[in-house]
Amino acid sequence: MKISASTKKILALSAVVVIAAVVLSGCSAPQVTNADGTKSVKLIEMTTTFKETMSSENWFNAIFVWPLAQVLNYLQPHIGVVGAIALLTIVVNLILMFATLKSTIASQQMQLLQPELDRITRKYEGRTDDASKMKQANEMQALYKKYNVNPFSMILVTFLQFPIIIAMYNAVQRASAIKYASFLGLSLETTPWAGITSGQYLYILIFVLMGVSQFFSMMTPQILAKKKAKEEAEKHHRKPEESKSAGQSKMMQYYMMAMILVFGLMWPTAMSIYWTIYSLVTIAKTLLVQKIIDKKKEGETA
Repeated sequence: MKISASTKKILALSAVVVIAAVVLSGCSAPQVTNADGTKSVKLIEMTTTFKETMSSENWFNAIFVWPLAQVLNYLQPHIGVVGAIALLTIVVNLILMFATLKSTIASQQMQLLQPELDRITRKYEGRTDDASKMKQANEMQALYKKYNVNPFSMILVTFLQFPIIIAMYNAVQRASAIKYASFLGLSLETTPWAGITSGQYLYILIFVLMGVSQFFSMMTPQILAKKKAKEEAEKHHRKPEESKSAGQSKMMQYYMMAMILVFGLMWPTAMSIYWTIYSLVTIAKTLLVQKIIDKKKEGETA
């Protein structure tokens, strides 16, 4: 199965859409009008019931957002705001990882296979006859079959995780215990931009940590892929080859990074803490999946 240029664009675009939807989903969260006429996100209190949420909002908020927000409301008084967000994020991601483990492994292997896919593409570059196209498609299919990889697994993983990521995003915003909590003396409902402009420079530290953790969560798969490509090249006494799609991938990541940083200045600081923890968990998950892949290969070699 050959991945066409249009399919690659769809895969890249899907990642951007997920991030954008997660960010913009806060805009569609239920709002209430305050006494002064201003509007704010409708909070989920410990006294808010599932039935109330289902009847006054929608099934998504009742089934996904409400239970996550209630877990945060319960945990925050016991282990603090950061501990509550961290524990829930870790548990949710572990459940997601085991539920989508096969697809996640296939998705991560796709990045490791990219140099070999590019080698096949270069082999048939400029050859537009049907016989060459068929040979190229067969060689790619054989490569996928050899490593038991489905190139569309990354789409499956993205859209299986999609509702949970949105639910976590909304739960952090709407859990009353998180909204009214403080961290290092900082109000978590204040935006980093408002905090920085008011002279509270700890907001800068939180914002920078969010940006750095997000950067490394995006770069970790590429770092692993380059390491594997280098090891493979050394086995065959040649230099590692740069992936043809690396430039497009980097450009897309820069767009995503810029978008997250812009929104990171404008959303509540609680969200910056959540996004930092989420990025760190993503890094750990990527490394764990890579260990599983390596052990699987060692077993097959043995």
